[in-house]
Amino acid sequence: MSKKNKQENIPAPHIEEDFDRKEYVEPEVIKVVVDTQLAEDKIIVTRHWESVYEPGYYGKQLGERLELALVEAALLLKRGRIRVFSGEKPVSFEELFNHAVQVDKRFAHRYRVYEDLRERGLLVRTGFKFGCDYRVYERGVQLKKGPKSAKEHTKWIVFCVAEDFTMSFQELSRSVRLAHNIRARMLWAIVDNEGDCTYYIIQRMKP
Repeated sequence: MSKKNKQENIPAPHIEEDFDRKEYVEPEVIKVVVDTQLAEDKIIVTRHWESVYEPGYYGKQLGERLELALVEAALLLKRGRIRVFSGEKPVSFEELFNHAVQVDKRFAHRYRVYEDLRERGLLVRTGFKFGCDYRVYERGVQLKKGPKSAKEHTKWIVFCVAEDFTMSFQELSRSVRLAHNIRARMLWAIVDNEGDCTYYIIQRMKP
């Protein structure tokens, strides 16, 4: 089935307009380039981690340190906001990318989608505990603990796949239920062979 036919069979609410705003780029002022350490499947930040976490809410704070997922670290390294070391040896973007592919065979597609979402100015968090690749929030949302307004909750959950990916209807149904349970919309991010990302919204519709 062609991409065109797929799109014709799926409702296209205003969310698609948001994702088409490619002219928007997340503003990030580099205050200091922070040194980090590679630790197999994550990057550890122990000094000046606040400069990495904000703006953009990158990583997860654990006590006095910050842990970055490999996709987060790769993008921050590419943007010149961090330096990555393995022991005392500096790690280039290409070296980190190749390492990440060895750790996660889906990394290339996951990174491409992550970079694309960030370039659109969207707040993106990893979604491992929800069984998806990413949780995405509306523009302008500030992460906080405690009670949240409807706008401050996850708006989309994202699954990243290659254009030749296949799955069963049962698996697709479970993914839709996951999004429904957390009151979010489900997006499939399809990465083609040229590295372009196309987003499809899948939702349950009642007759």
